[in-house]
Amino acid sequence: MELDPRRVAVRKMLGRVKRVVSVVSTKGGVGKSMISVTFALILSRRGYRVGLLDLDLHNPSAHVILGECGAPSEDRGILPPEVHGLKFVSIVHFSDGRPVFLRGGEISDTIVELLSVSQWGSLDFLIVDMPPGSGDELLETIKLLQGLEVLAVSTPSKLAREAVEKMVAMLEEMGVRVVGVVENMVPPGSLGERDERVLGKIRFDGRVEEAIGKVEELLSTDFAMDVERVVEAYLRASNIRRGVK
Repeated sequence: MELDPRRVAVRKMLGRVKRVVSVVSTKGGVGKSMISVTFALILSRRGYRVGLLDLDLHNPSAHVILGECGAPSEDRGILPPEVHGLKFVSIVHFSDGRPVFLRGGEISDTIVELLSVSQWGSLDFLIVDMPPGSGDELLETIKLLQGLEVLAVSTPSKLAREAVEKMVAMLEEMGVRVVGVVENMVPPGSLGERDERVLGKIRFDGRVEEAIGKVEELLSTDFAMDVERVVEAYLRASNIRRGVK
């Protein structure tokens, strides 16, 4: 029997969310947050109801990529603000921009609290931008969010791929559905190489840095075009017909 009422509340708050997709990586600096935000924006532009949850408690960045974070309101919980068509929740809504220092049980407690008060309502997709690594944040999220799906982000580096393959193996042993690996910052000559584990490859695009905080500009980049192919591959792998919610 569940003794923590907040965990019961999490299931209630997510009761009308059809799919939860967690974007993970083993290391920082691989473009995971850029992919998470762009993935969510593209789904939203296709007419799906999409939420974006930035669970990087120490270094949140989704609000920087979006160019704004909005302000939540309260009604028997927190009502996520709508930012560029996304329902958006981040620790920045509660930290006033100050650094957050958490360790051990404080991390799990904060995640449970955040999820138990966020009123997502009816969503087709909730995209969760995870912090890098396979620590408490990832393990707590797996426990809380039943039916979680995972996209793992890597780069073509042998070290990055080896690390992400170990993470994928660990997640699959835990019964988590790993949709595939997204390989980011790929040199142009490697885009056509086949790899059954890779859901999609995203070329390096120097325009992305200048597009941070400018959503329309971001969505016009080659990077976004490649993320759109990843979205198409994800929908096919998940047997979701385009335009059907």
